[in-house]
Amino acid sequence: MSSSDIRSAKRPEPDLVLTKIADYVCDYRVDSELAYDTARYCLMDTLACAFQALSFPACTRLLGPIVPGATLPGGARVPGTSFELEPVMAAFNIGALIRWLDFNDTWLAAEWGHPSDNLGGIMATADYLSRQAEAHGKDPLTIHELLTAMIKAHEIQGVLALENSYNRVGLDHVLLVRVATTAVVTRMLGGDRETIIDALSNAWIDGCALRTYRHAPNTGSRKSWAAGDATSRGVRLALMAMTGEMGYPSALSAPGWGYYDVLFKGKEFSLPQDFGSYVMENILFKISFPAEFHAQTAVECAMTLHRQVKDRLGEIAKIVIETQEPGIRIIDKTGPLDNPADRDHCIQYMVAVPLAFGRLVADDYEDDVAADPRIDALRDSMEVVENKDFTTSYFDPERRYIGNALQVFFKDGSSTERVEVEFPIGHRKRREEGIPVLVKKFEHSAAEQLDEGQCRALNELFADPQRLSVMAVSDFMAMMVQA
Repeated sequence: MSSSDIRSAKRPEPDLVLTKIADYVCDYRVDSELAYDTARYCLMDTLACAFQALSFPACTRLLGPIVPGATLPGGARVPGTSFELEPVMAAFNIGALIRWLDFNDTWLAAEWGHPSDNLGGIMATADYLSRQAEAHGKDPLTIHELLTAMIKAHEIQGVLALENSYNRVGLDHVLLVRVATTAVVTRMLGGDRETIIDALSNAWIDGCALRTYRHAPNTGSRKSWAAGDATSRGVRLALMAMTGEMGYPSALSAPGWGYYDVLFKGKEFSLPQDFGSYVMENILFKISFPAEFHAQTAVECAMTLHRQVKDRLGEIAKIVIETQEPGIRIIDKTGPLDNPADRDHCIQYMVAVPLAFGRLVADDYEDDVAADPRIDALRDSMEVVENKDFTTSYFDPERRYIGNALQVFFKDGSSTERVEVEFPIGHRKRREEGIPVLVKKFEHSAAEQLDEGQCRALNELFADPQRLSVMAVSDFMAMMVQA
């Protein structure tokens, strides 16, 4: 790029990525019955994760207004609580609850992430807008409109992740939550194409969080609230754009100063397919285990072998875990594990617990369980190796498998069989098996936080898709207020 190009003050046309996202949000009509069915289950699953997180003080101490007393009667509600907040802080609250236990949906490609993180901003904004509309005698948003926003946010985040690896340059995937939330919420607020482009440009200019809080030696609880921070930032940028705040058309491509040159080694983003409803239709649910998704099938393998090894833990010589390359890069971790956030991103820990105890639940990442010496003894015996077939299947867009295999070898020369699972119960190929488990996850989680009448009403509502679809978001949110 010549110096004259760099110095020119002439405003260029908006970057293609900005216009494609804006056109999709404004013009695309979702007509996929599968996408809406999946989105409904995604809503159930995401709320289940939020309800479960309410049992953990490390999460609940972050909830409520950022300044004590700064509530907003008539604002957005936070499910399972009595909080009413302005939508930016409500988005943080809901987003932190959704993500806290690493148990919500997942998208795996060149970049990974959790598209339901966007529901923090979408749900908060939808509730706020609905209550404001009702206060002025207008129609509130319906759950159908909320599901449409979810489908589009999933699609934006997921398509941007297909061939663009932010993690390989040290950047965290929550930036895609900020971008998707910004686009969808700006539209929910009534923004037109130009306003969405302006808002999106600011979302990219925000840059990126570093991934260091997800990896040794700095793994910590920020990874549990980072998505809440990102989705709330998306709401803030959307609200600012609606006041007429200006945008920056070449936020990505500006030579020297744009996102590509500063943060992406000069490489432009790839958009290998048009935006539609592909991501929601193929989303991965974490149904059985609150574990980083690359280890989900490894945990299934360990559960299968539990009965064979539980009485022979002291006789184990070696445990071999075969996984995909991303699994090695993200969650292969040795040495002391400092906190729950450290443990739920360690494949050795996530395999050791079910081998020893025949379970893996959120409480198993806490200090009292981690103090059991058998866990670290098992970790010390583990070898984690890449299975190149698993890696190939992982990146294949027709499969998107997340394979793991496990075999235990004993000191007397004997061994268990080698157990392999190619894709977990939350995969699209196991939907028929997985949906009843997802429904039970929701019912159990809601029962931990809401009273019997609330739970019964929610269960009946989700069992009636037509009634759910036309329900006002404000009425739906009111069903989950904790007295």
